[in-house]
Amino acid sequence: MGRHEVGHIDNSMKIPLNNGAGCRFEGQFSINKVPGNFHVSTHSATAQPQNPDMTHIIHKLSFGDTLQVQNVHGAFNALGGADRLTSNPLASHDYILKIVPTVYEDKNGKQRYSYQYTVANKEYVAYSHTGRIIPAIWFRYDLSPITVKYTERRQPLYRFITTICAIIGGTFTVAGILDSCIFTASEAWKKIQLGKIH
Repeated sequence: MGRHEVGHIDNSMKIPLNNGAGCRFEGQFSINKVPGNFHVSTHSATAQPQNPDMTHIIHKLSFGDTLQVQNVHGAFNALGGADRLTSNPLASHDYILKIVPTVYEDKNGKQRYSYQYTVANKEYVAYSHTGRIIPAIWFRYDLSPITVKYTERRQPLYRFITTICAIIGGTFTVAGILDSCIFTASEAWKKIQLGKIH
């Protein structure tokens, strides 16, 4: 990734490849709230590798702070676990991300901000102007103008009372049905014993 693509890199480190076994990217960087992209490629390398291999696994890709909230199920890491190890090593991968700002407000009114995203992807072979294959992994993003807000609320007392009444009423109804069935069966049994029913 070049500095010109992402605006500002908070931390970056170049580590030599481990006998062709690949590498691991890990980092954080700031982006502006406008459409853009970041990518992994060899186009700025002084010497292009003979057989570049862009197969990969994405363990985690998230935007903003991570929400550690139990009942919020969103797409905060939609690409987590994406496995492209069996794809064509020379193929480029294009991930199109739609980022949705998300606000979580707890019972005390404290707000936390994060981002969810949806993803679409495609795989293709890209050629340079010299006819050489130059694979890359692209992440193109756009921010949604709509914000999703989760608000945590305490259930009101009347809802608790209504639930208790429903449980008690249901219990009485089932008990009444069972009593009616038992009474009808016992009356029929008495009539059979007296010989009134053949």
